[in-house]
Amino acid sequence: MLIRENYLSKIRGFYNSNLIKILVGIRRCGKSVILNQIMDELKEKEKVDKDHIISINFEFIEFEELLDYKKLNKYIKDKIKDDKIYYLFLDEVQNVEYFEKVLNSLRASLKNISIFITGSNSKLLSDELSSVLSGRYVLFNIYPLSYKEYVELTGKNGLDLNVFWDYAKWGGLPNRCEFTSETDIKNYLHSVYDSIILRDVIIRLNLKDTILFDMVLQYLIETTGREFSADNFIKYLEKENKKISNETLYRYIDALCKALIIKKVYRYDISGKNILKTLNKYYATDLGIAQIKNNNPEFKSYIVLENIVYNELIIRGYEVYIGKTKNSEIDFIAKKDGNTKYIQVTYEMLGNDRAIEREFNAYKSIDDNYPKYIISLDKVNLSKEGIIHLNLIDFLLSSEF
Repeated sequence: MLIRENYLSKIRGFYNSNLIKILVGIRRCGKSVILNQIMDELKEKEKVDKDHIISINFEFIEFEELLDYKKLNKYIKDKIKDDKIYYLFLDEVQNVEYFEKVLNSLRASLKNISIFITGSNSKLLSDELSSVLSGRYVLFNIYPLSYKEYVELTGKNGLDLNVFWDYAKWGGLPNRCEFTSETDIKNYLHSVYDSIILRDVIIRLNLKDTILFDMVLQYLIETTGREFSADNFIKYLEKENKKISNETLYRYIDALCKALIIKKVYRYDISGKNILKTLNKYYATDLGIAQIKNNNPEFKSYIVLENIVYNELIIRGYEVYIGKTKNSEIDFIAKKDGNTKYIQVTYEMLGNDRAIEREFNAYKSIDDNYPKYIISLDKVNLSKEGIIHLNLIDFLLSSEF
């Protein structure tokens, strides 16, 4: 089993905290496994008795009765027998209507309980939940496997380009690694996508036109890395004899973001030092889901590399923006712990003078001293003029950046 230390190391310091620990991520990204690993650590390292660990997975039929929040509250309180600390794990808690009332009640009435919850959509981040809990929680975003985790889980040679492209094509949902044939992988990914759309989108939006919704996602996937324009999308639909209002379009996009299928990335004006709210870009949370919703033949060669770097940066805890300069753009501005890094992503530069000039010249109008990087699949180091060139696979396998 892959121990997801990147997440455990961040959560470990809160094991005995009275703050509610919220793990949120796209369905099947491995949240339940992380909860099990926390429970294993509590039993093995902290010597916590198993009867002081209460675990409920709301996707299991044996807990169906506890979808009633009042019954859930009673069930948990009946398990508390003494003054020792109890550890409560609620998996996919968003399936319980009014679950936030249970959390608030438990925290108010019990002093010896440490609560961990997971969910697959941003209902866990809603204004209502924030208001009810009044900041008494700590949030951990969980993502599909990074490339380094994928290599560790499968035991494959991470430097092998075929291994890299397998990850780039089929993504990092852990269970997809159980399958070897493309047909089986596709079937699995379609089942995950369908469950996300059914549970987190169709029911919530009372969606009638699923075909139109699917076209919105496909367009966003196929234009990954490009500024999104509602006008351009509406023109695209007109060619397909479809119509959509701006209001409906942005409602669909918001639903995709809340279902954690895609992530919105804002632009950052480097000279003005402010975040711009228009002409955002969107990136896929999982490349496998993107693959089954994509019909762009060029997707593999350039768009996916940018998406991989974006995902890697947010996994490493960076806030990521698109950089806007006076005359051009920088692919990413990554901020963490008061530090800023600029990043350009390209396919290959060696032997292509125009590509070298394009990528290095992107930094010409930036006169600050923050480190500047170009990441590509080139194996030859092309660093110059203080701009650092990194091989993409080395970057993904390294623990330092």
